[in-house]
Amino acid sequence: MTDITIRPLATSDRSQWEPLWQGYLTFYKASLTPDISDSTFARLTGGAEPMGGFVAERDGRLLGIVHWVIHRSTWNIRDICYLQDLFTTPDARGTGAGRALIEAVKQMAQTKGYFRVYWQTHESNVQAQVLYDKVADKSGFIVYRQPLG
Repeated sequence: MTDITIRPLATSDRSQWEPLWQGYLTFYKASLTPDISDSTFARLTGGAEPMGGFVAERDGRLLGIVHWVIHRSTWNIRDICYLQDLFTTPDARGTGAGRALIEAVKQMAQTKGYFRVYWQTHESNVQAQVLYDKVADKSGFIVYRQPLG
């Protein structure tokens, strides 16, 4: 892990971010139109939105990404950080890259005085849950969704 650097996602990362983003979407059997991916990347790197990201990098090659979104809560006066997307290349799994990306989000959230960092994963993502169970507590909540068209 010592040869992996964690740093903020930058606009110059687009060409290496794209395959990681697509790998994440493929893992969750999702697809998005190019305009959504374009908008997502612009929001993550533009500095005007309450969102951003970090990358795991080794020798100039991106091995992983994590995105975060800041939002308000009715349960605390401080904002909350939602860790929305976490993905590493298959060869980076087990190297500590995922843990380091989570830690970068945690440190950023602590520095900014946020109330909590939280995330969700699919119940079938048992490999990731091995890590998540070591670094966080399960909330016990179940997520429900209503598509709005």
